[in-house]
Amino acid sequence: MMKKLLYLLTALLSYQLSIAQDTTTKIDMVASSWDLPLEATFERFDHRETLLLKSGRAMVKNQKFTNGTIEVDVYANAIRSFAGITFRKQKENMEEVYMRLHKSNQVDAIQYTPIFNNESNWQLFREYQARVSFKNAGWNTLRVEVNNKSAEVFVNDEKVMSIDQLVTDNGAGEIGLFALFSNRFSNFRFTPKNATEYTETGDNNPIDPNIITQWEITNAKPYKGEEYQLDDFSKEEYTTVTTEKSGLLPISKYIKKTSSGNFEQNKEDYIIASTTVYSNSSETKLFSFDYSDKIIVYLNGKAIFRGNNAFRAKGIQHMGHMGIDVNKLYLPLEKGENKLQCVVIDKANGWGLIAKLE
Repeated sequence: MMKKLLYLLTALLSYQLSIAQDTTTKIDMVASSWDLPLEATFERFDHRETLLLKSGRAMVKNQKFTNGTIEVDVYANAIRSFAGITFRKQKENMEEVYMRLHKSNQVDAIQYTPIFNNESNWQLFREYQARVSFKNAGWNTLRVEVNNKSAEVFVNDEKVMSIDQLVTDNGAGEIGLFALFSNRFSNFRFTPKNATEYTETGDNNPIDPNIITQWEITNAKPYKGEEYQLDDFSKEEYTTVTTEKSGLLPISKYIKKTSSGNFEQNKEDYIIASTTVYSNSSETKLFSFDYSDKIIVYLNGKAIFRGNNAFRAKGIQHMGHMGIDVNKLYLPLEKGENKLQCVVIDKANGWGLIAKLE
């Protein structure tokens, strides 16, 4: 009898949890439901209760999100602006998907980026952007369906992007809204769901053995345009970090800037990324790499390359995306240990380094 009762109680609890997992929660557009930045107001508009968010993030109070669906309606806007959903936020690290409403029908109309230490990293993940045609009047509905380490993005019920690998390590966290240059939101709702088994859909081939997968990096310091000497490098304290599978080093994941979260209003910071190259004899090896925003490459204390890949540095349409084969140097290696040091400088939009040695 006791076993039967326990079975019934367990079944009832499982059923209740299942029902709760599929229940949609609508968050009212009233101040008591939200943690708000300074530039946010609630207004009755188009027969709806709405949030007008001029800049920043509005996070739902007392709610945590792991897996399921998050949806919001955003009013059409032809003026340059960004409007999106923030999820799994833990302190200054989070996931974010946003519409660039002024970019309707362009290849980067919608983007996904991880936020590390309050810094956006969209330049480092060009694969996570898509062409979308937004409505030029009325409401556009943005929906994100999250399943463990993957997500799918829909605009007006049409699937527009798949994210096969969410980049932060956050399995759960706060949810809310993001805007830049003012947007109007309505009808924010979310539906928790149990995750299905996750299968990685990306390229499962072994990583290129030539890719540099570990770097020694320093803390961030303000960049003042200076050059560096061998003694400067030896005085620094270094921490060993590991790249993403692709070889990408998202620096903000490991290092907090001295000036962050203000986009192009940030001051430039730099870190030194160092690795040791061993050679059995004097020889030349090919070093292929890319970076964001700027770099100075040193070999055994001598500067051998300077570059600028910042957003709009090479014209108004230059995005500053990265590719491992973009830059190539032939390194004259000495017999024994060779120190390869990259001073990587960044202002905003993604602080990164990727390299291989062949």
